[in-house]
Amino acid sequence: MGWIEFTAAMLAFLMSHRVPVWLGLRDRWMQRLGVPVYMTLFSLISLGLLWWVIMAAGRAPVVTLWYQTITARWAVNIAVPLAGILTACAVAAPNPFSFEGRSTGFDPDRPGIAGFTRQPLLWALALWGAAHLWANGELAHVILFSTFTLFALIGMKLVERRKLREIGPEDWARLSARTSLLPGAALLQGRWRPGLRPPLLRLGMALIGWALLWGLHLPVIGVSPIP
Repeated sequence: MGWIEFTAAMLAFLMSHRVPVWLGLRDRWMQRLGVPVYMTLFSLISLGLLWWVIMAAGRAPVVTLWYQTITARWAVNIAVPLAGILTACAVAAPNPFSFEGRSTGFDPDRPGIAGFTRQPLLWALALWGAAHLWANGELAHVILFSTFTLFALIGMKLVERRKLREIGPEDWARLSARTSLLPGAALLQGRWRPGLRPPLLRLGMALIGWALLWGLHLPVIGVSPIP
């Protein structure tokens, strides 16, 4: 039964992200509810399904492929705050290239988080998944975190392809001139420089989110995050 529940949870999580797009429901619901309301509801549903997937993975039969190390645990503690910063800077930020961003208010000369990467939320998911994959060698968790990592990496290409169709090649080239998909590539190439004023509110939200995750990890997930 453990494997059945885990499979059902994984399918529910993955389908919740793909089916609305395939059926055209996502754009319809965003127009009807508004982007902020839709994104809030979608985020709450995603978090609930993610919690179910993680719990189901813990209840699946234990098949150890590799053992956890202190180095891997430290990697998680470094990766999660970075993923939190990417997430806080991504959601509802001016970014017409990503599904979590908003098209209004985007300045191609000062692209903000899109200058660092056009897909910050998916990179955050990939970073979170890859770090947890290294630290969790049981078969169910390997399936879980490798799926999330691949989902994020493949999703980047799918989102970019869809946004390119929506924006059009000429506007895409103009709007994306100071951005990059690979994190930091535009910075290294000299096409983008971060603003002088850091986004303190979003950094504060990332800090609060990280503190909540740290404090709730043991009582909610059942595993201490302390290395």
